[in-house]
Amino acid sequence: MTSLPQLSFADVVQPAWNVAPRVRALVTTRDGGVSEPPFGRWRDGADQPGGLNLGMKSGDDLATVAANRARLLELTGLSEAAWLDQVHGARIVRAEDALSEARASGAPAQADASVTDRAGIACVVMIADCMPVLLCDEAGRAVGAAHAGWRGLAAGIVEQTAGRVAELAGVQAGALHAYLGPCIGPDSFEVGPDVRDAFMNSTDESEREATASAFVEHPRNAGKYLADLPALARLRLQRLGVTRIVGGDLCTVKQRERFYSYRRDRETGRMAALIWLDDQAQTLGD
Repeated sequence: MTSLPQLSFADVVQPAWNVAPRVRALVTTRDGGVSEPPFGRWRDGADQPGGLNLGMKSGDDLATVAANRARLLELTGLSEAAWLDQVHGARIVRAEDALSEARASGAPAQADASVTDRAGIACVVMIADCMPVLLCDEAGRAVGAAHAGWRGLAAGIVEQTAGRVAELAGVQAGALHAYLGPCIGPDSFEVGPDVRDAFMNSTDESEREATASAFVEHPRNAGKYLADLPALARLRLQRLGVTRIVGGDLCTVKQRERFYSYRRDRETGRMAALIWLDDQAQTLGD
């Protein structure tokens, strides 16, 4: 492998939220790893060595992906993370159970979200256009990560994950904080009427107008829409009373220099969104 600089916190995105210091969270970019093109980093208008591809099913060399994952764990100081086999569904697992399942079967658990109230275990979801939603209570008693593509979002993955985090933390869901990570933006996410119908058919009457507003008729492609994933996620969170929501402003498609995008490139890497509790810190009020 090419000798490249180590991964640093300058290479990742961190939520700008006001929560307990023991809540740690980040989203990786395409920088800071050892992957070669087409899984590399973007420099001077070209795909170059140094990509932090974390996807084992992306087509990249598996040893290279493993080296990238090791870099990520070294940065976080964690010994393990609950990697998932994501299937665009709504199954939620406890991160510690996902780790146990992976050890027993030799394969990651099939799920699209994980939660935990145990320190030192990262909830992880991988992305390359779908939206990661990270959740925690302010005191840092529990955390969760959800993989929210349109199918999972329409199936309730975000509000169900929020409910599980709230239960573990012993708070009402409305007390949670949420971070919407980098995803395909509203100017790039072209969808058909079936996607719009999936949301319109599952929305509350009070949300119908706002839900419809998240779909704009495509200016050049008749019968298609441009969908706003962050807006749809905010609606689902607000339904639970969650109002402390940050993020949702980073587009994976448009920001080629920072992010992998399956919709843009097809053959590309995968990023990861992680959230965990730091066992060296204390909850607020302790």
